Amino acid sequence: MEQYPYQPPDPHRRDGAEQGTGHGHQAAETGHGAASGQGHAHGHSHSHGPAAPVSQHLRKVIAAILVPFTAAVLVGLVVLWPGQAPAHKRTGVGFDRQTQQATVTRVVELSCASANASGVPPTGDTSTAEGSSAQQQADGTCKKATIRVDTGKDKGRTFTEIVQPDQSRQLHQDEKVVVAYEPSAPKELQYAVTDVNRKFPMTLLAGVFAVAVVLVGRLRGVMALVALAVSFLVLTLFILPAILEGSNPLLVAVIGSSAIMLIALYLCHGLSARTSVAVLGTLISLALIGVLGSLFIGWAALTGNTDDNTGLIHGLYPSIDMSGLLLAGVIIGSLGVLDDVTVTQTSAVWELHEANPSMGWRGLYRAGIRIGRDHIASVVNTLVLAYAGAALPLLLLFSIAQSSVGTVANSELVAEEIVRTLVGSIGLVASVPVTTALAALVVSADRAAPDAGAAGASAGARPAPARGGRGRRRKR
Repeated sequence: MEQYPYQPPDPHRRDGAEQGTGHGHQAAETGHGAASGQGHAHGHSHSHGPAAPVSQHLRKVIAAILVPFTAAVLVGLVVLWPGQAPAHKRTGVGFDRQTQQATVTRVVELSCASANASGVPPTGDTSTAEGSSAQQQADGTCKKATIRVDTGKDKGRTFTEIVQPDQSRQLHQDEKVVVAYEPSAPKELQYAVTDVNRKFPMTLLAGVFAVAVVLVGRLRGVMALVALAVSFLVLTLFILPAILEGSNPLLVAVIGSSAIMLIALYLCHGLSARTSVAVLGTLISLALIGVLGSLFIGWAALTGNTDDNTGLIHGLYPSIDMSGLLLAGVIIGSLGVLDDVTVTQTSAVWELHEANPSMGWRGLYRAGIRIGRDHIASVVNTLVLAYAGAALPLLLLFSIAQSSVGTVANSELVAEEIVRTLVGSIGLVASVPVTTALAALVVSADRAAPDAGAAGASAGARPAPARGGRGRRRKR
């Protein structure tokens, strides 16, 4: 009790190891000056949240890993930075065609028969789906839309288009649309409506999203939006052009993802030991995803050329490795969820250390991994459902065909999504113990360094925290 008057000037030690079993009195008696100095330094780091480690040695260890990695990423960006994408002659297929903005100026109804919009089969067989649809069109009411081109060299030019009654997209007067232009076609067929202009609702939705992020996240939300913009720039200015230029898709994806990871994490969470541990955990998990993805994409003989879009890319740029492009997509797609998991686990371990600084790295790891198990269950389910939602029309098609589960899973279209989902999920699951262990080791080493400093002033101060920690565990 004679030590009590010396406690108030150092309130940050109220939850330290000294209160565990009374060994703190011994440490105070053997070297009060060193102990109070430690208490001040330790409390100072806590008061500023995710600060850098107190230990200079620890900072050097983290820097020795991350500085060369960052330098390698910068060198990769410089070496692989693309020039201009190779030109090609437009095919007029899918997205590879010229488009202009246009407006629907007039819509009138008329008989489909008079508009000659029906496609009744020559046999007159209406028992088939195609024949039945054509018969409905012949008996129904069509629309004749007049469209005015608003951009390009033919600005002001008008053309007409017949809209059939069973067409999924019906045109309305004053509606803004996108039209495709084919200069080699006859003049009356050069323009055709391909889509609706969605710029306003999409811009409005993006604005609502940005406002919501800033209102809830405040400055951290602003930094998240900046990081999102930087990620988009890296994707559009480096990753996509570099792949089109012929660089290895896997190498480009690894370098681009690493750049996005470094910028996003440090910009959003600050330059600290906590963020550095999240970066290391993300890096290790990405490496695991890359290895597993490469192994199973090759083993399952996935070509990556499974739909019209990938077929068009392969036709225009035969030199692009489509299986490598698939693996690159797996890595980039997993990065966003990995960031969430690694940052959450690191923060959890840091907060556990804040609550009980005397807890050793094993105790921190066990407590952190319990939090991580809950996170694993929700994140894996989220990832699987996200991929299932994207492939829902395809799965519906297999359901209509009454195909067995084995047949569906064996098809390359579905097998590609299965490999993508499972490889990404394995990386996510692995990131929890990896990041938790790294964080526990870092905060434990950070705690041990000041204690070791006190030992230099007094031989009796060194064993005191260790005995106190073990005594607390025996009481539990």
